[in-house]
Formats: sequence, C-alpha cells, structure tokens
Amino acid sequence: MTLTLGMVTCDTTDAEALAAWWAEQTGAEVTETNDGWFAVVRGGGLPVMLAFQKVEDPTAGKNKLHLDLHAEDLDAEVDRLLAAGATLVARRGDESFRWVTLADPQGNEFCVAAHGAADA
Repeated sequence: MTLTLGMVTCDTTDAEALAAWWAEQTGAEVTETNDGWFAVVRGGGLPVMLAFQKVEDPTAGKNKLHLDLHAEDLDAEVDRLLAAGATLVARRGDESFRWVTLADPQGNEFCVAAHGAADA
C-alpha cells in the first residue's frame, strides 16, 4: 500500500475567508464550501488541494506544518503577498539560498523561496 498526498488542511476561525485569500494568492479557486465550516481550494499553481476547516479555538503557538512555495521573482512575490494581507515573519538565508517566512491573515506561517530552490 502506498499513500499519496491529496489535500493539505488548515484550521481557521473563518474557513471561507481564508480559502478565498489562498485561492487569490495561488491563482486557484474555491471549489467547495460547506456552510462556512469547510472550504476547498483547487487549481492554479497548486499540485494538491488546500482545505480550510473552521474551529472554535485555533491552535496556539507555531504551526507544526507549513507550506513551502516557490516564486520566479522572490522579492516581487513577497511584496505582492504583503500587500495582499500577509505579514512578514523573517527574511532568511544568504546569497546562495534565500527564503522568506510569512504568515497568512490568520497567522499560519508559510515560506516562499526562489523557484527551483530546495524546500525551505
């Protein structure tokens, strides 16, 4: 038996709003919503589905799982994400490899590196 990754799910206090934000950032679309409790994002630059499920109490502290995203132009993409509502956590690396850690509007951290770079 072999497992394959079909979806990455994120807890949130507002599933539809966070799904819409991620859909816009990845060129994907929200393809499913379930009365505000669960939303699915597909297509665009996503190799798997992203899902967002509403929880009453978000997990405290740093998330244990995060997305590593790649961009053709790291600096331009980070500027675009910041303008869209992401917050800067840290700029990391050196001349040989740079990546930026950001947080989405609900505080979930994710990393963006130059396209083709190793995962952050």
